[in-house]
Amino acid sequence: MTSQEDNKAVVVRWFTDFWGETCDLSVVDDIAAPDMLLKYSLHEPRRGRDDIKAFMTDFRAAFPDLNFWATADLIAEGDYVVGQWEGGGTHTGPAFSDFLVGSLPAATGRTMRFTGITVLKVVDGRIVEEIGLDDGVAALTQLGLIKAA
Repeated sequence: MTSQEDNKAVVVRWFTDFWGETCDLSVVDDIAAPDMLLKYSLHEPRRGRDDIKAFMTDFRAAFPDLNFWATADLIAEGDYVVGQWEGGGTHTGPAFSDFLVGSLPAATGRTMRFTGITVLKVVDGRIVEEIGLDDGVAALTQLGLIKAA
């Protein structure tokens, strides 16, 4: 396999095991660099394995059915892999205060569904950064944190 194919395999595992229907946090220790950066427009940037695990633990507690899936083939060039995805979940868990624009009280029952594109940098089989551009406006509108025009 080429390094791009190897990098794609790492990202497929990350998307499946970390962001997929069931989260296995051991994948963070397996393929995330110790100081990995995770950055999306909806949340404060996260850095490091423990911070990333804490983020996902809280996110999945608030949205127990949280799930993200690929919607196009991955594109790889050098150390970078780009993925297009769709996802969301229903807020049936505890209060969630990780959104940059506000917090949700416990169990609102609101559902968010949105899309995005993510660029991951993979070096020596480890993800060193995941930077995504998501349709946060759609998610936040659906959750009632911002008003539709």
